[in-house]
Amino acid sequence: MRAKSSHNLPTDSTLLRNWRRWESGESRPDDFYAPIIAASFDTVTAAFFPKTRPNRDDEMLSATGLDTLEFIGRLRMSDVSASTLDAIRITADRLCSDYPCADPHDLHAEGTAWLRRITSLLDGRLTLAQHREVLVLAGWVALLVGCVDYDLGWRTAAEATRRAALSLGQEADHAEIIGWGAEMAAWFALTQGNYRGAIDAAEAAHATTGRLGVGVQLAAQRAKAWARLGDRHEVEKALTQGRSILEAIEHPANLENHFVVDPQKFDFYAMDCCRVAGDDRLAETYARQVIATSTRPDGSIRKPMRVSEAHLTLAVVAVRDRNLELAVDEGMRAFAGKRRSLPSLMWIAGEAAREMVARFPGDPRTRTYLDQLRSLAG
Repeated sequence: MRAKSSHNLPTDSTLLRNWRRWESGESRPDDFYAPIIAASFDTVTAAFFPKTRPNRDDEMLSATGLDTLEFIGRLRMSDVSASTLDAIRITADRLCSDYPCADPHDLHAEGTAWLRRITSLLDGRLTLAQHREVLVLAGWVALLVGCVDYDLGWRTAAEATRRAALSLGQEADHAEIIGWGAEMAAWFALTQGNYRGAIDAAEAAHATTGRLGVGVQLAAQRAKAWARLGDRHEVEKALTQGRSILEAIEHPANLENHFVVDPQKFDFYAMDCCRVAGDDRLAETYARQVIATSTRPDGSIRKPMRVSEAHLTLAVVAVRDRNLELAVDEGMRAFAGKRRSLPSLMWIAGEAAREMVARFPGDPRTRTYLDQLRSLAG
């Protein structure tokens, strides 16, 4: 470095004044004085006068060319209006409410199309709140599509969609969607005869769903699994747990939504447990109650899948009463419904078939029922 000429050197008083400013941190020596001062202390300039690092926020703002207000403003900008999200929210609720009665192929096509539209919003500019809202809406529609997949007998697709919905729920940190993802796993296991798997899936989600509607359904799935394993104590324990959650939560505004649990739905689960446990009179009472609450005043059915299982319950009760004619008639009513969940229907209808075969193995009416059951499996 070229030394400064003698006539450029500061006076003693100026140097003393600069030294005090350097010591106080008010300023730092320039490139001429810094190495001299460092050398006098037997060190190097960088060790004695380290370069200051800019504030990380200042660094980010400098790199983007934005001042603070503009930077925060960008985080609040969105390409999606509030009315658009409201419309999607209404549509998601409608799709979930259409589940009990809509043609499954039509509902699957519409649900898949809406799922594609909703997730495409994630490629655009969203506020943080909107990003989470889109994840939640996509999660509900994915749950619906997964249920319809399973109803149609598409097990592999149903499991893939269930996992996708679960992932969306986890990313959004939405306990109810996560809980329904677990409930679907329990349902899948239950209808495939994996009762221990159903219990494990339901129990894994219990801690986070004890105050949510889905917690009622998880308890019911556990009760159904324990009933088939012959443990009446665990059945009662699970049903009691489900009832206590149901009593504590608010009564839902929209009872048609598939992902809403209400007292009528709980009667449906209790019906199943009583039938399996052999409490025929109570099972029959529940079955008739399910049919009554699932039927509109004009006689049309609002919950056809529940009604089908109620008729199968009446079929089992009838065959146990040695009334095969009535049992087959109730079974045929169950098969007549156009809206059905094939795995669930086949599962319960199969249990009714075993009752008929055990009591009336060679009867032509039993063969008629079995033939109709095989045609459903198609």
